[in-house]
Amino acid sequence: MSKYFVTTSIPYVNGEPHLGHAMEFVMADALARAARARGETVIFSTGTDEHGGKIAEKAAELKLDPQTFTDQMSQKFRDLIEVLEVSPDRFIRTTDKGHEQRTQLIWKALEKDIYKNKYVGWYCTGDEEFFTETVVQENKGICPDHNRPYEKIEEENYFFRLSNYSVKIREAIESNEFLVTPATRRNEILSLLREGLDDISISRPKDKIDWGIPVPGDPTQVIHVWPDALLNYITVLGYPEHDDFKQYWPANVQVVGKGILRFHAAIFPGILLGLGLPLAKQLYVHGYVTVDNKKMSKSLGNSVSPHDIIQKYGADAFRYYFLRHVPSYDDGDFSWEAFEAAYNNELANELGNAVQRTAAMIQKYQSGVVGDVPEAGHDMGAYTEAIDACKFDRALDSVWEQVRGLNQLIDTEKPWVIAKSDDQDHLREVLAGFVSDLLEIAQLLEPFLPATAGKIQALFAGGTVHPAEGTLFPKLETPAAQE
Repeated sequence: MSKYFVTTSIPYVNGEPHLGHAMEFVMADALARAARARGETVIFSTGTDEHGGKIAEKAAELKLDPQTFTDQMSQKFRDLIEVLEVSPDRFIRTTDKGHEQRTQLIWKALEKDIYKNKYVGWYCTGDEEFFTETVVQENKGICPDHNRPYEKIEEENYFFRLSNYSVKIREAIESNEFLVTPATRRNEILSLLREGLDDISISRPKDKIDWGIPVPGDPTQVIHVWPDALLNYITVLGYPEHDDFKQYWPANVQVVGKGILRFHAAIFPGILLGLGLPLAKQLYVHGYVTVDNKKMSKSLGNSVSPHDIIQKYGADAFRYYFLRHVPSYDDGDFSWEAFEAAYNNELANELGNAVQRTAAMIQKYQSGVVGDVPEAGHDMGAYTEAIDACKFDRALDSVWEQVRGLNQLIDTEKPWVIAKSDDQDHLREVLAGFVSDLLEIAQLLEPFLPATAGKIQALFAGGTVHPAEGTLFPKLETPAAQE
């Protein structure tokens, strides 16, 4: 039985879970569910990134110790995962003792590529990243993402010889041995790689930041938060000795946002090559989500919590919108109006009506007995290719072609007219064909809308109709944002 390993990036816990986090969890979950449906043995891993100066700063602001703060924040991401019906097999925290110990082992294994040097540069604690003089001047000394001045830092740090691996990483991407999708992100990282990668600072002095994993053999330094976080993808499998690592690495797909492309398509591959390990098979890079075509921000007051949407419409409606109506290969937008339209027109009116009409006619004309259900047998090529390419929107488009086709078929066949003709065999055949189509649709929807798929399958289980209370897509409650 083949193995399948899919990961999300691990969110930094300095802020509340947002729509982008929720969308990424759902994308990776759809891949994991599709792989399980194919009969593969799956590990789907996610987690939280919990070290660094920004965490220590936020904890101090709230008068909490960093561990207490990260415990509280990590739980919020677990809670979101649960209400989204996301099904990870592993949840790793970078404060886990196992992760910390394995990170130190990896540091030692990379020592041939690590050296100590003085560093002078501009740092933003909000990004936990150093920036070039050019970037700082372009931004007039103020980080645009965090509205705070860059700090001029002069300190002695450890560096990783990332420059040694520019050519190998570029060749792996160009040959698609390491597949970066979509092409826009592939081209972006190749442009950077052709210029050559600089060595990167991978530690900070403990007297500046003490909330981190100590550098082995040097108590004056802690491992920088970025290499610490990136290593979760192999520590979660028990690198270097555990069987899970030997069987599941390299990852089949890593799902990340475009803002952290360089870390996942250049820095992490460099670390893997330094360890003598293969690169992941595919890096899927999704875009950003805006609200009413504006970037979410506290100053605009346009932030929408994933919980606001789920509380009103349920997890499956959330999953549907962000997998189909946010372009898989580009940025996308959320608005309450667009969500409501998709919910009413596509979920309730198209899929919901097809299910309810079919069930109602079988109950009315056949006392709820379906009889023998034929194989549907539609061509699944476009659907399968779309999932493999992480084109979730295209995969759902192909499912919705079947949903709309079924509604047209119901109107064309007119079972209510056949029922009057007293041709019961033909009526039974027609209605069983509708059920066959719905069961195939449910099977195709399972990676995307697992609860909905389960309801449809349960409705027609065992060749009879089992009526459920309420509609397929009930509205639950009005969120505070809408009141």
